[in-house]
Amino acid sequence: MIARVRNWVLLGALAALIAAGLIGCNVLSRYHGFGASEMRPEALSARLKPAYRSFTPQGNGPWPTALLFSGCDGPKDNMDRWAKELTDEGYAVLVVDSHGPRDYDDAQLWRLVCIGQLLPGPERAGDVAVAIEDARAMPFVDPERIVLIGASHGGWSVLDMLSLHGQDKPPHNLTRWPETIQENGLEGIVGMVLLYPYCGVASQVYSHGWQEDVPGLFLLVEDDSIVNEDSCIEVIERMKEAGRPVEAHLFKGTTHGFDQEEKNAFSTLEFSPEATREAAELMRQFLRKVTKR
Repeated sequence: MIARVRNWVLLGALAALIAAGLIGCNVLSRYHGFGASEMRPEALSARLKPAYRSFTPQGNGPWPTALLFSGCDGPKDNMDRWAKELTDEGYAVLVVDSHGPRDYDDAQLWRLVCIGQLLPGPERAGDVAVAIEDARAMPFVDPERIVLIGASHGGWSVLDMLSLHGQDKPPHNLTRWPETIQENGLEGIVGMVLLYPYCGVASQVYSHGWQEDVPGLFLLVEDDSIVNEDSCIEVIERMKEAGRPVEAHLFKGTTHGFDQEEKNAFSTLEFSPEATREAAELMRQFLRKVTKR
């Protein structure tokens, strides 16, 4: 009986190791772009555009505009919260939904996004690039004052878009860069805000950094249980040494996703109104500086 139990334990451990190995192999292959479905930028735009949500301040535009990219569980209440904060400050906002157009709203599918098995940062980077091109053509957008704001997986995607652009490689889900980025690069992208992003070894930014002098504000969490903030700190230090304009703030006593109240029933993450207010003030000061408002 004891031998039988031992065998089952060994088989279970072996199965767990095999599963972990398969997940790791898939993450590695995704890092290199294997398995990604490439689309023309126009086709990806046609898929994403119906799910865009735009918000504008009172008065007449065009306005400096923030493009918002959610975490791996899709757009939640924090996207609406940031949209209100920003429009109250005089910015237009475009919330980009990468999940709904792909039918990744289902809990089991977004969990695969969260562990890097679906739509990792180098692929979703194409959504960032296409959204930039689409925003440039919108009448309420000032194309010379666009900021990118990404939370968690969205921050990873923003960073990897910049990294791939510096490597002269298109995002893994695109056959080529969108036309306006081919012609004008990232002109008019005046800043980026990254809330607790992933910067680990499976990201392009960890290995390659970025080349553009786009000012960045990293809002990190100490002892982050979801992503290792030390990887981002390492990237930040390397980028500072390379002369990139980067700022960072480390929140203590809170968790990953502190600005998001809507969470899974079994989540250990907590919404922190205090940290959210502090993040809003840091973001406000940073955006005023980079948009020259």
